[in-house]
This record gives sequence, structure tokens and C-alpha cells, in this order.
Amino acid sequence: MTVRSIIKFPDPLLRAVAAPVDQFDDELRNLAGDLIDTMHAAPGIGITAPHIGILKRLVVIQVPPAAKPAIYVNPSIVEASPEMIRHPEGSVSMPGVTEEIERHARVGVRYQDLEGKERFEDAEGLLAVCHQHEIDQLDGLFWTHRLSRLKRERLIKRYGKLMRSS
Repeated sequence: MTVRSIIKFPDPLLRAVAAPVDQFDDELRNLAGDLIDTMHAAPGIGITAPHIGILKRLVVIQVPPAAKPAIYVNPSIVEASPEMIRHPEGSVSMPGVTEEIERHARVGVRYQDLEGKERFEDAEGLLAVCHQHEIDQLDGLFWTHRLSRLKRERLIKRYGKLMRSS
């Protein structure tokens, strides 16, 4: 497979809505393999096709890090617990900065596998956070928009300084 270039914040593609996948073929399997390799190279624990500039609803998550990467096609959250948790988040498209985000503690995710077969997964803790983070990305909601305006502005300023110094 291939390590692809990751688009960086503030690229407008990071705010675009990804289209549903309707072709379950070798091209999709190759794209999923490229996403796995790109996520490992970044490094990260989750990545979407939009992170590499392809507006398709395809996600790869690897939690815990020793686990086999899981592939989710056309994922959507169909259940969410009322309980919330706070967890530090970041992005492969905005490396070097993180901030705590509040998310649902547990979610139910409906998705398809690489063959197009419908699946369902219950997730809690970090895996639930990852699902919400990556599905937000597919919906054109970059993670920083979950922050208050003040925290978002401070984070963007920190990121800008980091990019100028590297």
C-alpha cells in the first residue's frame, strides 16, 4: 500500500461533507490500505479519506494501538449515551496540538465492511471518542469546532506558532 499526503489545517476540504461509498471494489480496498499506512506514518489512531483529500465516507481506527486497524465504510452514530466524558483530541491534519473535548461516553455505530455488509458496533471510552471525532470529520465538522470560540482561537494560534517554528 501507499502512504498518502495528509492535507493540513486550514484546508477547506477539512470542512467538506464526504459522499457515501457505493462501490465496494478493489479501489475501495486499496484506499483503505493506504489509509492504514498513512495513519501509521502520521502517527495517529484514526483517519478518514477526507484527511487525504478524498471525500468518501471511509474511516480507519486503531484502538488500542496493538489492535488490528478497523475499517468503517459509511459509518453513522445511531445511539449515544446521555453520559459524557472529556478526552484530549487532536488531528493528523493539525499535528502537535491537542485540547480536551466533551463527547458521549458510549455510542452505537452502524457501518458497512469492505464487502458492503451491514455491521453494528457498540463503543465506549476512547473508541467511542474516536468514532465521534472521525464521523464529525466525514460530516465536514473539524474537531476544533467542538471547542469554545476562545479555546479554538488559542489553539489555532498555538498551531500557527508551531508550524512557523518547524
